[in-house]
Amino acid sequence: MEFCDECGSMMKADDGAWVCAKCGFEKPRDSAKEAQMVTTQAQEKSEIIESGGGSSGLPTTDARCPECGNDTAYWYMQQIRSADESETRFFVCTECEHKWREDDH
Repeated sequence: MEFCDECGSMMKADDGAWVCAKCGFEKPRDSAKEAQMVTTQAQEKSEIIESGGGSSGLPTTDARCPECGNDTAYWYMQQIRSADESETRFFVCTECEHKWREDDH
């Protein structure tokens, strides 16, 4: 990620150069200096939430599944929008493992 030397805004890559979307300042991209994103297997595994029956480790609540009509679901909360907005509640049916979410709008 690069930031503009002129105004401090985030720059985007465009045809071998970094271009500021706000003021138009350009600077060449140096591919030798650019960092590569590396994801390890440990990171990938830690981001997976499994819903394997009763041993999932997630708490349960009374929630009606829109697929099968079951009235119990596992639940968890995750921040997926900006920090000044509330978290999103995710549900996983204890019977059919259908997943859905509930947002505060």
